[in-house]
Order: sequence, then C-alpha cells, then structure tokens
Amino acid sequence: MADLDGLKVAHDYHVGTPFAVDGKFHVKGAGNLDWGMKKHLSNIFNPKSGNTVMFAFDHGYFMGSVSGLERLDLLLPRLMPHIDVLMATRGALRTSIQPSCCKAVALRVSSGSSMLNEDLSHEVVAVDIEDAIRMNADCLAVQTFIGGDGQLQSIDNLSKTINAAMRYSIPTLGVVAVGKDMERTPKYFKLATRIIAELGAQMVKTYYCENFDEIVAACPVPIVVAGGKKLPEKEALTMAYNAIQQGARGLDMGRNIFQCVHPEAMAAAIGKIVHNKFTDKEAFEFYTEKSSK
Repeated sequence: MADLDGLKVAHDYHVGTPFAVDGKFHVKGAGNLDWGMKKHLSNIFNPKSGNTVMFAFDHGYFMGSVSGLERLDLLLPRLMPHIDVLMATRGALRTSIQPSCCKAVALRVSSGSSMLNEDLSHEVVAVDIEDAIRMNADCLAVQTFIGGDGQLQSIDNLSKTINAAMRYSIPTLGVVAVGKDMERTPKYFKLATRIIAELGAQMVKTYYCENFDEIVAACPVPIVVAGGKKLPEKEALTMAYNAIQQGARGLDMGRNIFQCVHPEAMAAAIGKIVHNKFTDKEAFEFYTEKSSK
C-alpha cells in the first residue's frame, strides 16, 4: 500500500481539456472497450449529444410506495417519450413496463435495509448476472458507500458486480451513496467518484456540488448527476443546466420528475437541457408553456 505520509493533494485538473483516450467513441473512457460494451453504452448515452436522461423510479426497493410512484403502470407511459433510460428494479420492470418501450435499462441490482432502518449502508447484491441478462439490462446499478461502516461490503458488492458483468460486456453504474455521517462536499465526491471508476465501473452517478467541473475532470468515466430531493422546478432546471455545463453526461431525475405537478413537462424540459443545449431559463420557459396546455 502506498505510504500516505507526504502525499500531495491533487489540484491540477486541466478543467476544460477534453479527455484524451476516447478515440472516435462518444462515451468518456470507453474507447478501448469491446463492441458489446459500446453497444450498451450507446443505448444509454445518445450518440449525437453524448448525453442521457435517466428516470429513476427504484425508490420502492427501500421506501415502499412513494408519493408520485403509486401507479407505475399509469405514470411511465406518459414519460416514455421524454426519457432515454429506465433506472428501476427488476420487479418494477417486469410488472409495470411494456417490453416494447424500447428504452435502455439501468437495473438496480443492490438491495438492503428499508427506510425503517436508519442505516442503509449495508447492502447486498440481490440480482444475479443471469437474471440481468434475461432482462437485457444495459447496465447494472450498485449503491456504493465510500467511507463509513459499510464501505468494505459496499466495495465488495461493486467489485463482484463489475467482475460478473464484464464477462458478458455489460457496463456497471456505480451509484455514490452518502452515509448519514458523511458530508456532501467536493472533497468527498472527488474521492468517491474516482474510487468507483478505478474499481472498474464504466459510469458513475453522483450529486452535483461546488467545483463540480473538477470532479468531472478527475473522473475517467462519464458522470450522471442524481436529482436528489425535490426542488422547485426552476431550481431543479438550474441545477440540471449547471451540471451539464460543467461536464456531466446526463441527469438521473426521480423525485424532481415524478413529484412534480406536471411530470411530463418536467421530463421534457430536462431533455431540452441534456440534448438540445437549452439554458435553464429557456428550459423553464418551455416547462411553463408545456405545463399550461
């Protein structure tokens, strides 16, 4: 193990300098991967914009019935035209989504305690690779706690998932989870995103924060930003715009879509930022106009 004494803190991120090893492929860090892996990544990240709109509705695996997600079978058809990727559990996909939807699938494969338990950091891998293949998943999503009591088990879950998925050219999405004793700081997110990428995940989902462009620059795979808690629509669109401007390759919105008064309009507005280079002001005007019809 490297000696930590005298180790210098990184500071030269070359923000704004394009990643140097992509070749002609549109996904960061994936230029040297095989055809099958690139095909899955192309299902997730639009080849024209290089970005993605994920819709996260996997909250039920630890929260049960969530406000806004009571009837997936009624909500999802309304949102399908505006999203690229379904971020979901296998139960929700099999019961409530038509296979003909033609959307990419980010399959939640980790699971743990319910919301009745304050500590959610001790998860297990709940979906084996064979079932992920049967579901034609485009990536496997694993909750990853860096720091805190559950770190070792969490890293073990991520590593086992990456090892299994690599055998079948399926990407892994490492989801940065912030434990109850961890602070949501740029220092923490730089640490967590880089560790997850170094362990072999082909993409990372994390939260937006200050100095986000440095976090993106230091991570050799694409970062997708989690929507997090419900925000007023204008604030959510500003956060989305800032994240994309600072290098995020997508948004994985959940509550900021399904708990919105007009979820279809919100999903469409997010898509305008992610794929059509709308500013947050333009996107909010689009949302206001669309939600008034």
